[in-house]
Amino acid sequence: MKKTSQKPKTRKSISKRFKITKNGKVMRRRTGQMHYRAKMNGDERRTLRRFVEMSPEESKKIKKSLTY
Repeated sequence: MKKTSQKPKTRKSISKRFKITKNGKVMRRRTGQMHYRAKMNGDERRTLRRFVEMSPEESKKIKKSLTY
């Protein structure tokens, strides 16, 4: 059998959860959006919609698994 080198595959679950900006920041969604939202006021719900920048240590791991 002939052995071929393959490109490393992108982890699709991570690519759906995180976004990388033009400057290389890794952004994630805020937690607490699935349920118990009736108790929150509108300001709290709106702030949960925004994306948050991840820490440099965690963003290194995510960039490594998002090779392409």
